Amino acid sequence: MALRTRLTDLLGIEHPIIQGGMAWTATAELAAAVSKAGGLGVIGAGHMPTELLRDQVRRAKELTDRPFGVNLMLLAPHIDELVDMVVEEGVSAVTTGAGNPGKYMSSFKDRGIKVLPIAPSVALARRLEAIGADAIIGEGMEAGGHIGELTTMVLTPQLVDALNIPVVAAGGIADGRGIAAAFALGAEGVQVGTRFMCATECTIHPDVKERIIKARDRDTVVTGYSTGHPVRVIKNKLAKSIAELDRQNRPEEIEVLGTGKLALCMREGDLEMGSIMAGQSAAMVDCVQPAAEIIEEMMAEAVEVMGRLAATPTRSTE
Repeated sequence: MALRTRLTDLLGIEHPIIQGGMAWTATAELAAAVSKAGGLGVIGAGHMPTELLRDQVRRAKELTDRPFGVNLMLLAPHIDELVDMVVEEGVSAVTTGAGNPGKYMSSFKDRGIKVLPIAPSVALARRLEAIGADAIIGEGMEAGGHIGELTTMVLTPQLVDALNIPVVAAGGIADGRGIAAAFALGAEGVQVGTRFMCATECTIHPDVKERIIKARDRDTVVTGYSTGHPVRVIKNKLAKSIAELDRQNRPEEIEVLGTGKLALCMREGDLEMGSIMAGQSAAMVDCVQPAAEIIEEMMAEAVEVMGRLAATPTRSTE
């Protein structure tokens, strides 16, 4: 059963689920599978070379005729080239992080590309709405990868109260109960990352999927505070080394040590010196399954939970 919201109408999708645009993880295969299943699949650009990203976009077009997007990390050194390519290819939507997309907004809008920036705070979200964002992805600190300071539970309702555009809740959502909770807080959609890492169509190394499935509730840790850009990962030798450098306030050495470690993990399967970027919801992922099955399960559970809550009688205190 579909849940129609302003977000689904905006993006032309069946289900209010956006797949996280995870670098070195969210390839054309995963994005296309999510889109075919009725969500919005998103290719993670990261620092990908421009022509490689173009190949990924065209591959996704071959795999699905449904809307899909690209996540752009605005601090990428060649971001201008990436933006130009995305505009040329005419993707349906972009999600953005690590910066303000204002410089590129008119280019996106002229091509009819929907812009959904990621925001970890109300102040930033308000600025992004003012420059023309179509929706805001409010990401709580439960998420994997780069995070802010607020939890999804407290950030989402504040964004809903502050904005007039749709709010997408992100961080810690991996099942239908999370979707129902996000809707109760006023969100009109969710972004899901970690659970889709264990989709059959996700091309990351199988050892990484196995590590996520084995994760327990306290297996993630936040590192890199001293750099000003903290990152949530699953604990391993790399995370321990970075934590020690954090305690010594040596951010420059953290930057050097961390370079290339995400690809080392996701593509080569190094679970000790690679960066296992995953959210706290990793402990809720227990199997590898097709993206369509993930979405079907999440939506069925969300509808069941919301229906059950709506039918629960309230007790008067009078």
